[in-house]
Amino acid sequence: MVADPTTDPLLAVRDLRTHYSVRGSFIDRLRGREAGAVAAVDGVSFDLRRGEVLGVVGESGSGKTTLGRTLLGLVPATGGSVHLRGREITGLPERELRPLRRRLQIVFQDPHASLNPAMTIGAAIADPLRFHGIAADAGDRKRRVAAALERVGLAPASQFADKYPTDLSGGQKQRAVLARAIVLGPEVLVADEPVSMLDMSVRAKILELMIALKEELDLTYLYITHDLATAKFFCDRIAIMYLGRIVEIGPASQIYDDPKHPYTASLLRAIPEPDPTRSVPRDLPRGEVPDAVSPPLGCRFHPRCPRAFEVCGWESRDLRTLLETRWTRMAEEEYERERELVGELDSLDEPAVEASLPAGPGHTDEEALGVLEAMRAEAPDDPFWKGVAELQPDGSGARVRFHEPLVPRDLEVDGARVECHLHDPEALAAARAAAASDGPAVVAEPT
Repeated sequence: MVADPTTDPLLAVRDLRTHYSVRGSFIDRLRGREAGAVAAVDGVSFDLRRGEVLGVVGESGSGKTTLGRTLLGLVPATGGSVHLRGREITGLPERELRPLRRRLQIVFQDPHASLNPAMTIGAAIADPLRFHGIAADAGDRKRRVAAALERVGLAPASQFADKYPTDLSGGQKQRAVLARAIVLGPEVLVADEPVSMLDMSVRAKILELMIALKEELDLTYLYITHDLATAKFFCDRIAIMYLGRIVEIGPASQIYDDPKHPYTASLLRAIPEPDPTRSVPRDLPRGEVPDAVSPPLGCRFHPRCPRAFEVCGWESRDLRTLLETRWTRMAEEEYERERELVGELDSLDEPAVEASLPAGPGHTDEEALGVLEAMRAEAPDDPFWKGVAELQPDGSGARVRFHEPLVPRDLEVDGARVECHLHDPEALAAARAAAASDGPAVVAEPT
């Protein structure tokens, strides 16, 4: 069933934020640093229409699981709103939210942990009916449980209702979890990586079952996954999440055929193909996902982006990462010789558009500057150097000034929505102006 774009959304999410407070380390507390907050979901907006399958794709740490749990009220939202059929459900007290949970159900990633090993399958599926007071009596509950079991392919129901989770295979357990989710008659099903822990031979069957349930029960899915391959097979639209933000959202076919965001493109290139002639892509994102307690300035993807340029948000922490990456590739003697030319790097730990690389004890600011100049000479095309507006000695080390960062705007591009400077004329103009102010530079154009 294809959702009607002219109808009001079944679920409307606006500027949703979920932040977790974290305590700093013992050293941080000694230094007087305040505790931070993990911005797991940080300003997410989208509509989910009746009958639609929206995929939410991202790496570990992207915030996709927290997003799903926040929609269901399993974790409290820090800000923003979620409307179900026009009614705001964010921040509702438990007594008001509980009846709505019949319409919003979740399927968790691990079917083995989703079922109580001390309960029979029939009892586990009947439990939500008992909790919500839906069935008229025990006989009615038994009939509803049997119908749910047979609908998910666990037939005859009498053969499975009295079994325990340990008696079932992984695929059968996930079918039982699906039966428990649909027994309440929900409208929206949040499926959090429902096939990632199953054998490859079982995954397609579970996805086919979910498609059949969608058609039979008029379900709407939010499908959370790290696997773009299954998202293409299963989803109408795909949203790409990175560090708490949706960086691109659009029709599944368009996301695959014409990705707009460099992160989306890199995820697609990382999908393995059974082709011995295909070489491993060399422009995949470098490094790890940054710390969500203190995300990068500007575009959050810029430290890993092969197409980042002047205004993407280069800062002091990027300099430290570049130095440490360089040193890990050096021979020990070469590392020791260069490392003593510069001092401690702690001053680079705070996000700032001006950074000072201190000279090592007994060494000059010119020597510290020489380390940076050598780095630039060896890798002049590294996107980092486009972000450097000024590089000079400052009496105690080398001073680095970066171009002012711009936060990506949410733009509509060819039917998709994307947060990327590559598609923003204002950001491109600012980059050209920045490049002109400090000498020739190459500004990446959209392809």
